[in-house]
Amino acid sequence: MQKTAETPNLLTWAKKNLFNSWLNSLLTVFSLAIIYQTLTVFLGWLTSKAQWTVISENLRLFLIGRFPAGQEWRLFVVVILLGGLTALNLIEISHLKKWMPVAWLSAFPVSLWLIGGGLGLVPVGTELWNGLLLTLLMAAISIILSFPIGVLLALGRQSKLPVVRSLCIFYIEVIRGLPLIGILFMAQVMLPLLFPPEIRLDRIVRAIAGLTLFSSAYLAENVRGGLQSIPRGQAEAARALGLNPFYVIGLIVLPQALRAVIPAIVGQFISLFKDTTLLSIVGLQELMGMSRSVLAQPEFLGRYAEVYLFAGILYWFFCYSMALISQRLEHQLSLGKH
Repeated sequence: MQKTAETPNLLTWAKKNLFNSWLNSLLTVFSLAIIYQTLTVFLGWLTSKAQWTVISENLRLFLIGRFPAGQEWRLFVVVILLGGLTALNLIEISHLKKWMPVAWLSAFPVSLWLIGGGLGLVPVGTELWNGLLLTLLMAAISIILSFPIGVLLALGRQSKLPVVRSLCIFYIEVIRGLPLIGILFMAQVMLPLLFPPEIRLDRIVRAIAGLTLFSSAYLAENVRGGLQSIPRGQAEAARALGLNPFYVIGLIVLPQALRAVIPAIVGQFISLFKDTTLLSIVGLQELMGMSRSVLAQPEFLGRYAEVYLFAGILYWFFCYSMALISQRLEHQLSLGKH
């Protein structure tokens, strides 16, 4: 006779997990009291004491900074373009699937053209790129640049050529031994010395260089972990079939290695996104820098909680979105399923 499956409910679960002994019952009641008290205080502040005018009156500064009035339509076009591509990725139209990488690669220069202007559009200097707009741009460009550099460094570290391997190891270990803020200051101060005086590097370009140098070293170690997880027999079998080393790496080893370390790579990208908050220290007005500028206005002095809570929600939204995309990518590739 088969047993009837017991229908789980909240009361059964609570008895089993929260009140299964006198000690757990005491801890549960104590924790619920703390949570209730915290939520009561927070919701009371949120609904009656917080002054959200600091957000509503400065929303434009938070989002796009000093981007010229009348040119905002270009940013809306960028948002619609990227949102449309994201929607196409999510609904997975089969006959469009093979064109999506090309579409994403094309969207990047088009977005930069729309934001920066030129070629028929009114130019907008990088000094006017502020707020969330600058945060997203810095993170996206640094992620795109650091990925191929990190992969090449990982392959170089696995190389059998001693000079190549030594140089890659030296770069990775030196960069990983330095704090990001130090690399950002070095990029701002030292990088212009490497170019002729007539070439003046923009501060944003120097900051992107610092973020890319830093992130590529950590990314290389993540990719190296994936390379080491691939059984050596696969490469030997591919070489036995007559494939040259480039095909062995590009078609056999590297795709599997990258697929194995998708969570670590996305974690590195999320970390890089959050690291952009340090750019305000080197004088760039990204989201945190703009938040400090808003707080410096006399009428909004002391509104730290509202401003930083709003900035925190924006950071959480984009970080969580990246994590969801990573989970979806893992699901599509059936990672972790046996």
